[in-house]
Amino acid sequence: MPDSSTLASLNAIAHSIISYSALVIVGLIGAGLIYLAVLYYRDVTQTQHAIRRNYPLIGRFRYFFEHLGEFFRQYFFAMDREELPFNRSQRSWVYRAAKNIDNTVAFGSTRPLNHSNEVLFMNCLFPTLSEDAAPTHSVTIGEGYCREPFSSAAIFNISGMSYGAISKPAVQALAAGARQAGIWMNTGEGGLTPYHLEAGCDIVCQIGTAKYGVRDAQGKLSDQRLADLASHPQVRMFELKLSQGAKPGKGGILPGGKVTEEVATIRGIPVGQDSISPNGHPDIRSIDDLLDTLARIRRVTGKPVGFKMVLGFSEWLDELGEAIHRRGLEFAPDFITVDSADGGTGAAPQSLIDYVGLPLRRSLPLVVDKLNEYRLRERVKVIASGKMINPAEAAWAICVGADFIVSARGFMFALGCIQALQCNKNTCPTGITTHDPELQRGLVPADKAARVANYAKNLMHEVGVIAHSCGVREARSLQRKHVYLIDERGVPEPLSLRYPDKTPRPEYLIASTADEALTP
Repeated sequence: MPDSSTLASLNAIAHSIISYSALVIVGLIGAGLIYLAVLYYRDVTQTQHAIRRNYPLIGRFRYFFEHLGEFFRQYFFAMDREELPFNRSQRSWVYRAAKNIDNTVAFGSTRPLNHSNEVLFMNCLFPTLSEDAAPTHSVTIGEGYCREPFSSAAIFNISGMSYGAISKPAVQALAAGARQAGIWMNTGEGGLTPYHLEAGCDIVCQIGTAKYGVRDAQGKLSDQRLADLASHPQVRMFELKLSQGAKPGKGGILPGGKVTEEVATIRGIPVGQDSISPNGHPDIRSIDDLLDTLARIRRVTGKPVGFKMVLGFSEWLDELGEAIHRRGLEFAPDFITVDSADGGTGAAPQSLIDYVGLPLRRSLPLVVDKLNEYRLRERVKVIASGKMINPAEAAWAICVGADFIVSARGFMFALGCIQALQCNKNTCPTGITTHDPELQRGLVPADKAARVANYAKNLMHEVGVIAHSCGVREARSLQRKHVYLIDERGVPEPLSLRYPDKTPRPEYLIASTADEALTP
């Protein structure tokens, strides 16, 4: 039993702790009240926000709840197929495919089957048996027109996402996953980096309006820089970006907070300043300019060259077809990437995202039909881009006539994106679109690379499942006759009826035959 002096000492210590704790609590309460008083004074004296001026302190909760609203809607209130830009059902499929876990569902579909323009694939009575199924055949781009044509059997690939817009570990994970899955990765307009090359995957180098990575000291296209990029064996093709689905008529936007010293060095721009690309190529102002530039890049690099655009007015497609036949098939693009008006981006004006350009449901069949009309379909391959992250969307694009499908946001979900909608703020909680080292720490490239590969492989597998149900042996055998669209009355209508196949114009049938005879 402690003696009286020990008890007195313990009591004194306890009394001191309680006294100091009380003082700390009183101090904190006092500081809190002072802080609230300062906020109150600032609210009633400021003139920018009416709510805060009329309801000081309390009015601030409005902004807090507005910020939380998108997260509550995502996780608690929105139904599985309600949320935009991607609903929970779409995202969940990607997450399961990326983790390579069971992707079956029970009880029945939650998808409405009577809404206008919904897609239905027509199964046949006798589907393709597993032993009769065939691997997806390879498609060659640029054959006969460039020194190093590119062949790929992969129907689903990674669309353009620039280093800078996405983080270093994200690029590393995507590149390694692309290598594992045997698919290609587009660099985006930010230029080729060592992180794209280190895994050894196939690379498509994108050339944006600012010519990042291929510009000379005056910002113009440099043949030497093109040749340097083409010297990498992993670089398989070059894509000239004319416009992007989420912001047609607007150049790339990289906020200054994401322009690190390394990003600035790669792009050749100042550190910490907004990187705003021109809204068009100053040196490409006509169809002939476009064809000249494509031919120049192909001549310098020896590799397939095409262009990316979102379709608005379509009259220029006729001008393109006529110009190619006038000048010769060697001037044609080796591919055209058709981007959708509902494509994604890290930063864009809402007016462009919401209101400008044609969605892929209309633009893809139009482009394919025009190429058929001018008998250019074999010469020019078609790549479809824009909001296709699930197997049915990819299968639809193949039915319409696409040779390949590319996706950016699908692979972002495979990396772990939770659709936090903070891509433009350098605060991405999953480390994908931020340069904050603390946030990037959560994205482990080795782990996420496996998910990228799983996602691509599982999506292509399920496109094959749809194809077999329709009675064809492999995905690229799907045609328009295999798809029905729900019309405004809720009645299924054959896609081949809404968009009948175009036959070549007689004059171009003759011209193309002559061109082919002259082609070495």
